[in-house]
Amino acid sequence: MIGLDTSHCTAFTELLHDENHPHHVPGATVAVAFPGGSPDIELSRTRVGGFTERLANEFGVTIVDSPARVAEEADAILIEAMDGRVHLPLFREIARYGKPVFIDKPLAVRSEDALAIRELAAAHGVPLMSGSSLRYSGAVAEALEGVGGRDRVIGADCFGPMAIEPSQPGWFWYGIHTVEMLYAAMGPGCVRVTASVSAEHDVAVGEWRDGRIGIARGNRSGNHGFGAAIHGKEGTRFADVSAYAKPFYASLVERIVDFCRTGEAAVPIDETIEIIRFMEAANESRETGKPVLL
Repeated sequence: MIGLDTSHCTAFTELLHDENHPHHVPGATVAVAFPGGSPDIELSRTRVGGFTERLANEFGVTIVDSPARVAEEADAILIEAMDGRVHLPLFREIARYGKPVFIDKPLAVRSEDALAIRELAAAHGVPLMSGSSLRYSGAVAEALEGVGGRDRVIGADCFGPMAIEPSQPGWFWYGIHTVEMLYAAMGPGCVRVTASVSAEHDVAVGEWRDGRIGIARGNRSGNHGFGAAIHGKEGTRFADVSAYAKPFYASLVERIVDFCRTGEAAVPIDETIEIIRFMEAANESRETGKPVLL
């Protein structure tokens, strides 16, 4: 594990190590980790020490002094650093080892970096996966099943909290969770995004090449839960993520373990790169008020 400045580090490790956890995920453990951290992000700077200490003391994780040491000693690698700006440089340090790599959201905060990560992975034969846990919410999965699967979806309206972190532009910090839910429902193929913004809310409207429309709404006041209305050809199903018993991050860890075993990503990297470009286009549109082509 590389980058110990997010609660995902301890939450994922607990799921993997604690056999008594109600949502325990068998098949892997966290053996070695590098703390990292971003000094210009307060949440990173103030939490990396505590998370590192807990991993070492409570779960017996060996703490090392470089990403390369993690890559040398681990069978597969999770880049958990919360700062999307550092994912490409961290990946550059470990790609040559050719081991499966999961990069937590966002894959990058620029589409150029996302494309560079894909190219590096291909050059070194690295199985690569990235994404938000919200896409794997059981509530979203049940709503999709209720409309007959993703092939039957004609549109989706997704919402979630959207705090802003200056170092991670616009949608990239927390809005990505809602955009990932949107893509879980709609699939790839968005061609144009139009965004609106106020002090308390963001809205991004995506137009798909087949004429479908998908909406992502980010809230900074009022409702701080995640949810979606998924529209199918025969009806609409609502997904209330917060009301679902199984934590969505447990479902993500299950996918990560499967990926580390098989090298097959649950989401194609090309879809993840389109999500990065969607948010980049939404950020441009929220500044200009004009539609932006992907």
